[in-house]
Amino acid sequence: MQVLRSVQIENAMPVGRAVRALVLSAMESDATMVRVTGLGCQTEHADELYTALDTLMSDPAGFGLFVIDSDAIGGLAAGERAFRLLGDVARRVPVIVISRECTEQVFPEGRESATVLRAPLSAVSLRVGVDHALRARTALYA
Repeated sequence: MQVLRSVQIENAMPVGRAVRALVLSAMESDATMVRVTGLGCQTEHADELYTALDTLMSDPAGFGLFVIDSDAIGGLAAGERAFRLLGDVARRVPVIVISRECTEQVFPEGRESATVLRAPLSAVSLRVGVDHALRARTALYA
């Protein structure tokens, strides 16, 4: 028996559609940057921590997501410190921290802490992480 299921195109759009994301990673062409772009985000790259923080703090309304590849800046502790340095901006802009040191992925209820994903990223884990981080935004379109 063959079962066919139709997919409604409007519900299958990329989760990051029209979201401007700042990605802090070692290189502009690395896997994190490519995958975030593949989810439909309009990405900008930063390769230095304080440049990224300055960019985000000077225009917090201009970004809908901040992704930190913490292995590029010194590890999980450095990624969590970067999140704390954002202060009130982190309450407005969802943050995802990615690290090889991560032993347990974290999907917080509020914005008091960052979403933490284990590296190397799979397409599924990044999609779930971005979907979780942007859940308040996507709830408006449901």
